[in-house]
Amino acid sequence: MAFLELEGVTKRYGTYCANDGISFSVERGRLFGVLGPNGAGKTTLLRMITRILLPDEGTIRFDGEPLRIEHQQRIGYVPEERGLYKNLTVLDNLRYFGQLKGLSYADATARTLRWLDRMEAHGWEKKKVRELSKGMSQKVQFIASVLHDPPLLVLDEPFSGLDPINVEVFLDVIAELRAGGTTILFSTHVMEQVEQLCDDIVLINRGRIVESGSLRQVKARYGIRRLELEFEGSGDFLDRLPQLSIVERRDHSVAIALDGGIEQAQRIIAAALEHTMLRRAECVEPTLREIFIETVRRTQSEEVTA
Repeated sequence: MAFLELEGVTKRYGTYCANDGISFSVERGRLFGVLGPNGAGKTTLLRMITRILLPDEGTIRFDGEPLRIEHQQRIGYVPEERGLYKNLTVLDNLRYFGQLKGLSYADATARTLRWLDRMEAHGWEKKKVRELSKGMSQKVQFIASVLHDPPLLVLDEPFSGLDPINVEVFLDVIAELRAGGTTILFSTHVMEQVEQLCDDIVLINRGRIVESGSLRQVKARYGIRRLELEFEGSGDFLDRLPQLSIVERRDHSVAIALDGGIEQAQRIIAAALEHTMLRRAECVEPTLREIFIETVRRTQSEEVTA
């Protein structure tokens, strides 16, 4: 049974449809990416999953039950727009949010101090939120979402405003939570992070799902797109190979675009071996960034011509 399931979920604002018949499921303990360009409807979708908004149509089920307000106690949410009280200290903020989620005063305090240490924020507890940088506020908002050990964690652009060092801190903590069984949904524009983290994805454009599945399944659907060769000596032999679409060429390496899949790659490798010694030959699938751009452009073009 899926831990989270959406069926035909639709949300409208007047005549504008932010989400149109969205259906997908998330298995327990998986890390699930919600992707899409700006204005695609990602934040609206996450707000319905956390029950901040209610769908106009469709059903959301949480752990086998229709999503109810009581389930918010078992969900952690980091919104894109931060929701901390600027004139309160970090400790007072986190203690308050912990108590809202059912923790005692003492337990909320103890968990706050432990999480501040884990997030490399020791000594921040007496700082007022208004004194914090954007990245520091992001850490505090994240801690507020996990103090109560939620089985479902929803992150909307969790890496926004973080420097590379703190991105690594977040990535490590997210990996630890997932290893501990937490189911995690997150939205991001950074495709490299999706490829590094996600088990499954859904790609939304203009309120509709245009691609979904496990990361492995999605990439396999787009096939082999590029052949990368590393070779000894000069690359002059490339000029003697017929009909190559070269993406990038350097002194001892080349990337060649493929439209004929693995069979074309095999023919190019065989021809190259007649002229040079190959150190590496690798067939490369498209990156998730390439899939993202291609799918969004294709669906937008289809809408224009429809």
